[in-house]
Amino acid sequence: MDFDPWSDNRSLRPKASQETLMSLLQLDPSPMETASLYEKELPPLPEEDLESSRSTIRSRGTANSSTSIGLSGTAHGPLYYLTRIQRYSSYTFALFAGLHVANTSVFPLVYRSVPYSEPLLLMAREIYQTRFSEPLLVALPVLAHVASGVAIRLIRRSQNLQRYGGATPGMYALHRSKTSDTTSSSGYVLAPLLASHVFMNRVLPLMVEGDSSNIGLQYVAHGFARQGLPPWIAYSALITVGVGHMVWGGAKWMGISPPPGWRRTTVDKQLRKRRSRYWWSINGMALAGIALWAAGGLGIVARWGATEGWLGKVYDSIYEQSPL
Repeated sequence: MDFDPWSDNRSLRPKASQETLMSLLQLDPSPMETASLYEKELPPLPEEDLESSRSTIRSRGTANSSTSIGLSGTAHGPLYYLTRIQRYSSYTFALFAGLHVANTSVFPLVYRSVPYSEPLLLMAREIYQTRFSEPLLVALPVLAHVASGVAIRLIRRSQNLQRYGGATPGMYALHRSKTSDTTSSSGYVLAPLLASHVFMNRVLPLMVEGDSSNIGLQYVAHGFARQGLPPWIAYSALITVGVGHMVWGGAKWMGISPPPGWRRTTVDKQLRKRRSRYWWSINGMALAGIALWAAGGLGIVARWGATEGWLGKVYDSIYEQSPL
């Protein structure tokens, strides 16, 4: 039987096929199941890899001398150190945060009284509000945490632009997935809330009175009674975002927080179930922390009322100078 090139043979028919259309599309990248893009540095660029190889070859001749003077042979990039600064600064700040929650929520909730809880706040200040402890436990950890977080975001963005460019659909999807990181997003919201809180309760009294020895729970309660709705909004946002950021941040350092977009990208049933269990547990802990802080801070302190007498006049003079 002779072969007829014009027969109805689909495999040889020279026509455009719609079945090959998908091969021309650029698909958005999706996160890996076993590793998060944001936990590890991207592989080096070809020129960086070449330079690293050259540095390794050059360092072989001096390895023995480097070891003898105590120099380590490891070479970590900026992300390695910035990530550790961000992590350990949060551990240091956690000590102050625990004491602050106890003073502003737990003790008022137990005693059901602002005046009875005030001495405990003054006693705790001897730990975290001295000339040396306040910078070490509060100011420096917060500044280091915020600065390292911003630096990490900028470096990773720069690396991604070098590798993939900024005008591809894949790069847009990558940027969108990064911005969906709950912990990072809450950190950007928390920073101005925390700054305004520090200004009202620490900086402003020092500017007006030159001293903050009279600033405590009664000062906060006086502000709620004097200023109406704005303190309720500000403190509710501070408590919600602050607790959520700390709980999710702690889960991230422990390696149990699900990666961004895990509901869309997790295919394995067991892994999806485990991540779902972690997600509900982390959110449950966050809600419990928010409820505890709000019960004492908003339920007791915020509703205590204005302070009378000369101390109330001092508080009035401070709040009158507030630009917020």
